[in-house]
Amino acid sequence: MAEAVLTGELAATKARGPWALMLSRLLRKRIAVVALAVIGVIYLAGILAPWIAPQGYNDQNLANQLQGPSLAHPFGTDWLGRDLFSRVIWSTQTTVIVTVTAIIAGGLIIGLTLGLLSGYLGGWVDTLVMRVGDLFLGLPGLLILILITATVRPRIVAFVREAAERLGLSGQEVIRSGAADYFLVFGALSLFSWVGTARIIRSQVLAMREADFVLAARAAGASAWRIVFVHMLPNVVHLLIVGITASLGSIALSEVALSWLGIGIQAPRPSFGRLIAEASSVQILDRYPHLLLGPGLIVALLVFAFNLLGDSLNDVVNPRRR
Repeated sequence: MAEAVLTGELAATKARGPWALMLSRLLRKRIAVVALAVIGVIYLAGILAPWIAPQGYNDQNLANQLQGPSLAHPFGTDWLGRDLFSRVIWSTQTTVIVTVTAIIAGGLIIGLTLGLLSGYLGGWVDTLVMRVGDLFLGLPGLLILILITATVRPRIVAFVREAAERLGLSGQEVIRSGAADYFLVFGALSLFSWVGTARIIRSQVLAMREADFVLAARAAGASAWRIVFVHMLPNVVHLLIVGITASLGSIALSEVALSWLGIGIQAPRPSFGRLIAEASSVQILDRYPHLLLGPGLIVALLVFAFNLLGDSLNDVVNPRRR
């Protein structure tokens, strides 16, 4: 029975391709489909924020302050009469920018490269990469992020302002757009987001290092870079997707925590952390619970969806869990 199932799996993989088969398995899981739909809707709203948000993120109307949810304002309004629904959509854009840039810099560029080289080269390279990874894992991540963002911020702001002025732009306007805050937050998050990806990729490369196709490429005179990035990379992409999906939720939560503490994305740019901080007191929650309802609900849905999708992807690519 087991041999028949395995034969069927191999035949299906050859006929449809590994990616098509993985997508087919994933779409058969209702939880994965729901998670993908939730993530897609939230990220699409963030990308299209300038076009779908009913108002600007800083449009004020004191005559409408602290109104409850209504047709005109689905999430109500805040202390300055700003539409919370619009601010939640703009905050989603902040989360999209930070998570995508942190994953590209930390997971794809740093984590993937170090994982491939560490697993294939071994020796002192593997030891160095893994020990540095152990060091980062042993540090209190959120505390280090707080120290980095709090101490480096003035230099980053000055650097971005000078760079903007050299390009003929208004340094003050660029700072107000949040460019310096985005650069600082995703840079700090990238320092920690590479470790998990590097470990996953390294373990798979170690298992493939003596595979026939690698030995054949080595015997043909292929360089280490060609073997790693041409022959091995396509065989670890599925694990890379699982690792990235699993880490996106924690990156989003870290950005929310930094902004909640006041050292992440700064005003006037909205973020979920700032929206939650503005409503995080017993007196405010007792009188105006709608201030927390919108941002808290979206953050919870997004992180929960990422966790469900990561588990589903792990089930799909891990034969032991099928």
